[in-house]
Amino acid sequence: MRSVRFATTRWRLAVLGAAIAPVVVLVTVGATPVPLPTDVHVDLYQDGVATAEDGSLLRLPDGMAATYLDGSRVLDPAALSPALPAGSLDPADGEVDRLTVIAGSPLTADRLLDAEAAERAASVSRAWLAEGDLPGKGTRFAALGEDALLDLHAMTLENGASLAAPSPRWRFVWPRDASFTAAAYARTGHVDDALRVLDFLRSVQEADGSFQARYLPDASGVPDDRGGQSDGNGWALWSAWTVLDELEAPQDRAAARERLAPLVDASTSYVLGILDEDTALPPPSSDYWEVHPTELTLGTAAPLLAGLEAARSIYADGEQWASAADAARAAARLRTAIEERFGPQGYPRHASGGPQDAATTFALPPFQPTALEGADEAWRSSVMSMLRPAGGVAPGAGWRTDGISWTPQTALFALAGASTGEVEAAESWLDWLDTHRTASGAIPEKVLADGSPAAVAPLTWSSALVVLTLVELEDQRAADAALP
Repeated sequence: MRSVRFATTRWRLAVLGAAIAPVVVLVTVGATPVPLPTDVHVDLYQDGVATAEDGSLLRLPDGMAATYLDGSRVLDPAALSPALPAGSLDPADGEVDRLTVIAGSPLTADRLLDAEAAERAASVSRAWLAEGDLPGKGTRFAALGEDALLDLHAMTLENGASLAAPSPRWRFVWPRDASFTAAAYARTGHVDDALRVLDFLRSVQEADGSFQARYLPDASGVPDDRGGQSDGNGWALWSAWTVLDELEAPQDRAAARERLAPLVDASTSYVLGILDEDTALPPPSSDYWEVHPTELTLGTAAPLLAGLEAARSIYADGEQWASAADAARAAARLRTAIEERFGPQGYPRHASGGPQDAATTFALPPFQPTALEGADEAWRSSVMSMLRPAGGVAPGAGWRTDGISWTPQTALFALAGASTGEVEAAESWLDWLDTHRTASGAIPEKVLADGSPAAVAPLTWSSALVVLTLVELEDQRAADAALP
């Protein structure tokens, strides 16, 4: 049994080194340093999650520093107080300063202290891990990869709903985050789980093939009136091809393709239908910034291009040549339109120009078959303008100047590095993410200027991106080893 390491003592020592290493690799001449931040504080809403034998999911209070049984997110009863009071466990999703059951059956303190029940649950988790591949195995990132994968597994409900995070306002399913979770599952050999997550997305997909910004985890509808978000279609298609491409046996591939067909057909039809006949570009939509759209962003256009490229591959794989040709033509037109509209300006966030954001990574592999013209240079030049004091990046150069690093965007830079052969940069970003985990080993959504983890933890989008980055790095090592 191992105790999850507590990174707090290393936060401030790691800030400078973590910030410098990726920047040295990626920043080009002319990058503008980020202004000095305001010292904004955001609480850490929880320390992580835990699971129990009956499938219950618990949210851990900040500072708990959980010790898990090996290969699981099951709390080690030996590390819990033998006199764990009933008042320290909330069975009904209430106070944040207590262990709280947020999904599954209610639990009692006695159940958490049952060593035999805990070991049974941990054994199931270890068996699940053994069915696939451990991301980062044999590297200094082995613990980071295993913990990220275990958090994804814990946050995926039986019906395939992949929760974005444990807190009430995040306890929904974003099509974007769920698509990345499915891709991470597939890339680590857990294709059945990946398909389950994509099945959920199909179950909530709108009649016209579109997606809302987020959904209730019981698939009963949406939690608010945020409205549609078209990048979800692009990410779902990209994820579907990522899943399908992991299957080698023809019969398994055919079965998965048939299972994914309703999601793929509806999403492709929707994307084709929203592209302007003259410009080939989609209309404005909210993207990963999740703000009201005022004009088209790269964060919308690039994921839709990734989706069309994926649809082309899926249809060609199934020898549906007419559908493949339709997707290919639309993808070619959209790619050219993005290159002509965004490219000359260095791929800014908005089509009209201005600062860049982390969507520069969306114009690169593994999202696109090949980098869009000029996108590699744009990605490299964008780092310094988004860099924050703790060493991570903000969602974009135009984001509010609050000193806060965001882990999903930082992890996107790691994935871009791994996918484009910038191994040193990718590993530097991973080192930073590893150092800034919570005491229970979860990747938080945010990191404050002083290096403290903040907001929700784990954030599944960040966890999935870390897993995908580690797999990409393994692919790079394998490719290098195959060279004569």
